[in-house]
Amino acid sequence: MRRVIVRPAARADILAAYRWYEKERNGLGAAFLEAIRSAMDTVGENPEVYAVVRGDIRRLNLHRFPYALFYRFRAGLIIVIACMHGSRDPKRWESRI
Repeated sequence: MRRVIVRPAARADILAAYRWYEKERNGLGAAFLEAIRSAMDTVGENPEVYAVVRGDIRRLNLHRFPYALFYRFRAGLIIVIACMHGSRDPKRWESRI
């Protein structure tokens, strides 16, 4: 499995979503974090499987939640640049490139 690095902005995205889900229902935030961990494990095993959305940025859509991880795969490293809700303006993650 390849090493996954989560940029601070992506970590903030994940934390904000966790807090929102946990506020909606106790335990739902934890389920969201588990979905994120699972997605990162999956990307770590097969980083080139997911769709290229711009340049070298790829997207993995979460299964249970309407979020996607945006990442780069470079020199054997996976760099997560954003975790965005599907209805968010794509310009938000594109500004992080």
